[in-house]
Amino acid sequence: MENLSKCEANYVPLTPLTFLKRAASIYANRTSIIYEGTSFTWRQTYDRCRRLASSLRSLNIVKNTVVSVLAPNVPATYEMHFAVPMAGAVLNTINTRLDSKTIATILRHSEAKVFFVDYQFVPLAREALKLLMEDSPESCLVAAESLIPLVIVIDDIDSPTGVRLGELEYEQMVQMGNPRFEFREIEDEWDPISLNYTSGTTSEPKGVVYSHRGAYLSTLSLILGWEMGTEPVYLWSLPMFHCNGWTFTWGTAARGGTNVCLRHTTACDMYRNIFLHKVTHMCCAPIIFNILLEAKPHERQQIPSPPVQILTGGAPPPATLLEKIEPLGFRVTHAYGLTEATGPALVCEWQSKWNDLPRHDQSKLKSRQGVTILTLSDVDVKDSETMESVPRDGKSIGEIVLRGSSLMKGYFKDENATAKAFKDGWFQTGDVGVIHPDGYLEIKDRSKDVIISGGENISSVEVENILYKHTRVLEAAVVAMPHPRWGESPCAFVSVKKNRNGKTDDIKEADIIAFCRKNLSHFMVPKKVEFWPELPKTSTGKIQKFQLRAIAKSFVLKESNSQINKKANKDHQPHEQILSLSRL
Repeated sequence: MENLSKCEANYVPLTPLTFLKRAASIYANRTSIIYEGTSFTWRQTYDRCRRLASSLRSLNIVKNTVVSVLAPNVPATYEMHFAVPMAGAVLNTINTRLDSKTIATILRHSEAKVFFVDYQFVPLAREALKLLMEDSPESCLVAAESLIPLVIVIDDIDSPTGVRLGELEYEQMVQMGNPRFEFREIEDEWDPISLNYTSGTTSEPKGVVYSHRGAYLSTLSLILGWEMGTEPVYLWSLPMFHCNGWTFTWGTAARGGTNVCLRHTTACDMYRNIFLHKVTHMCCAPIIFNILLEAKPHERQQIPSPPVQILTGGAPPPATLLEKIEPLGFRVTHAYGLTEATGPALVCEWQSKWNDLPRHDQSKLKSRQGVTILTLSDVDVKDSETMESVPRDGKSIGEIVLRGSSLMKGYFKDENATAKAFKDGWFQTGDVGVIHPDGYLEIKDRSKDVIISGGENISSVEVENILYKHTRVLEAAVVAMPHPRWGESPCAFVSVKKNRNGKTDDIKEADIIAFCRKNLSHFMVPKKVEFWPELPKTSTGKIQKFQLRAIAKSFVLKESNSQINKKANKDHQPHEQILSLSRL
C-alpha cells in the first residue's frame, strides 16, 4: 500500500473554480445571472471571468495579491469570486455598510493592490482613500502612494451612469481581457482564495483567510445539507460580502443554477424578482423576514408553489417570526455560523418525524442552530475552563467549539490571535449554548461583547471606546437590547461627569447618539442611552454587564413612534425618546 503515491491523475487540489469550468461545459446555455434587464449564460460568465482574470494579470496582479471590492450584489461582484482567484489573487469583499475610516483600515491592513468600487459607493471610497493617504507620515510620501490601490469603478451594467473614480471601468477591463486566457491550475489547495474582515470583538476588524480547500468543502456541505437540487434559482438577498455569500457564490455554479442579483433588498424588489423568475432559494438574516412581512399590499406578489427555501442565520429568529413568514410561501431552515467557519457551520436539519407536531413546536425546533455540516469533523459544547464536554441535556451551558477542514486558515498578520482561536485543537467560537439529547445545538447567548443586529456583528467594545471619547462620559457599557426589525441593537448605559455647576442633567440622549453617529457606522449607533449615577461593578471594579443585559432585555422598541418602553421593570422609568430608526 505504501508504494501507491499521488500523481496528477489521481490527486487534484480542491478549488471551487472547478465548479465554474464544469458549469460552462455542462450548462453552457443555461442562464447564470439575471440583473434587471441584463442576463448571461454560464458560457458567457466563464468567458467574462477569464477575460477579467487576464486583465488583472496584465496589471501585474500575482499570486496572493489582494484585490478588494466595495459593491452590492451586482453581476460584477459575483464574477469576481471566480475571476480574482483565476488570476492567482485573493478576493476581499468589503462590507458596504462600513464607514470610511474602517474601510481605510481594511485597505491598509490587506495591502490591496486593486480596489473595485461600485458607482454607488464612489463618495465613500473617495473618503476612505483620502484617509489612507492622510494617515501616512508626510516624510514617507512615496510609501504612502504605494499604499493606494488602483481604483476601478463598477458602473451599472444595466443602466450606465458614467460615474468614475480614475480612468478604468469594470466593463472595459472585461472587454480588454483575453477570452482564451488559460488560468493556472491551483498547485496547493491550501492556498488562500479570499480574505474576509470580521467586525468582531476588537476595535479593529480581523482578516479571516479562507483556503481553496475550505471554500470547496464548505460549498459542497451547504448545497448537500440544504438539499439544493439542480437548476436552482437563487435570489441574492444575502450580501456577497458576508462570508462570500455563505459560499453560495460558488454553490450556484456547482448546481448550474441562476443567480438573481439585487442592488437593493427592498420588499418590492424581492417580491417582484421571486415572482418574475420563480425563485427557489434565498439566504438572509432575520431582518429580511420583517421586510417581507411588512410589505405594503402593492409591493407584494403571489409566491408560486413550491415554497421558496430560505436559509437564515445571524441573530436567532424567534419562533413567532418563523410562524408568520412561512404561510407567505417560504420554508425556513436555520443555520449558525461565523466568518471563521466559512459561513454556516451548523444547519437545523429537518426530520420527517417533526412534521406531525403543532406549528408552534415546529417553529421552536427550527429556531435551534442544529447539527454540523458534513465537512466539519466535530462540534461540541465544552466547559471553557476544563474543556470537558457538558452533558447533552439541553440545560448545561458551555462554549461552542468547532473542528474541521472548512474552517479558516487563520487571521491575516495575526499569529497570536490565530493560536488563541485554535487553542487545544478546537476553534473557540466565544458563543455559549447547550446540546439537546437529540444532538442538536442551541445558542443561549452570544459572546459577551458581540451584538448581532440584522446579521451584522457589532463590537460593544468598539462602541464603548467611542462613547469614552465624549468629553462628558465617565463610564460606559454597551449591551444588546431587543429590536423588532434588526433582532438586536446596541443599548448604552452611561454615567456622566458633572458640569461646572455640578450638574449632570444637561447632557441628553440625543447628544450621545449624535456624537456616535459622527464617529461610527450608523448601524452601530446605540438605539437607546440610559443614564445612571454609577454603573454596577464587581469588587474588583469591573462593570457587571450581566445586570445591564437583564435590564436591556426588558426594553421594547416601538417602530411606529420610535419610542422605548419597558416590559416589566417598574424601578426604571422611560428616559428619552430614541432619535430615529434609520440605518445605512
